[in-house]
Amino acid sequence: MSESKIKNMAEFASVSGISRPTISKYFNDPSSVRATIRTRIEAALEEHDYRPNIYAMNQNRRLTKNIGIVVPYLSDPFFAEIARNIEQRCIAAGFWPTLFSSHGSRDLECNILDSLRSLKPAGVLFAPLGRASDRSVIEKFCKDVPTVLFDSDLEGIGAAFVGSDNFSFVAQSVEYLVRSGAPPCFFEMRTPANPNANKRRKAYISIMERLGFEPDVIKVDGEGWAFEDIGYRGAMRVLSEDTLASDTVLCSNDRLAIGFLAAAFEKGIRVGREPDSALRVAAHDDHPFSRFTCPSLTTVAHDYEAVSNRSVETLFELIEGGGRLTSRTEKLFEARLILRASA
Repeated sequence: MSESKIKNMAEFASVSGISRPTISKYFNDPSSVRATIRTRIEAALEEHDYRPNIYAMNQNRRLTKNIGIVVPYLSDPFFAEIARNIEQRCIAAGFWPTLFSSHGSRDLECNILDSLRSLKPAGVLFAPLGRASDRSVIEKFCKDVPTVLFDSDLEGIGAAFVGSDNFSFVAQSVEYLVRSGAPPCFFEMRTPANPNANKRRKAYISIMERLGFEPDVIKVDGEGWAFEDIGYRGAMRVLSEDTLASDTVLCSNDRLAIGFLAAAFEKGIRVGREPDSALRVAAHDDHPFSRFTCPSLTTVAHDYEAVSNRSVETLFELIEGGGRLTSRTEKLFEARLILRASA
């Protein structure tokens, strides 16, 4: 028998070497896992003298096995990829995920939360619109339903937040571009739909000033989530007016960059790292299509798996704790520079 006392299921998963979803599935129904796995779990239970909080589990079983997943725009491949990973993790743990998209609409986001109440979910994984959200509605929902926010944080709301470190994104892109060529200008929407864009602009300004360069932010008009079209129209204007002060353009996100690349091609402007190229273009997110652009897009990648896994793990911990954590937690994952042909 182990001398160290196991406090919760997360610690038991760590010391036993068995995945959290499999252990959760075993506690919900031992016959639902393979006999060999069941034997391993039961041996680890004996070795570590671990017994789950039966009261909390019984409380949780009064709920359905539904898990709500809410994203702002499902047709965005970033959210589609995150949602796919989350769904798979929930299903593996014996839950039934239901996916909703608010399509960039504040009213629809509120209606989705009302609909989720009727499903009596065990918990919800929620990527809010951000500044477009009705904060008071979301705050009340999170007090009533165990909720973990991901991707976009609303300070103080929900039991936890899991996302990507936007400063890490921009630090890596700016530092690389400065090392390898001219300091970049920053290409963004004037009124961005996703609040992460504001964090990226602030990071760009901070890093450029730290490196001793004058920040140059180019704001283009456009509303909503049609980022490729907004990027294309904004780039066509900028390139037609020949107002770029640098031959290096750093876009706030990959989808804007895809539009920028299309405009550059239409204007006959060669983009890339080669000596005969007129522009370098880079961005952030590692959109699933970014490696198929022409030229392929240099970008900074989310850790999709880490964000989705931690979001689900945190929600399971919240559910097992009867809907409460000791304190609100925040976890940010660093990004990773992906060098391709565009810069």
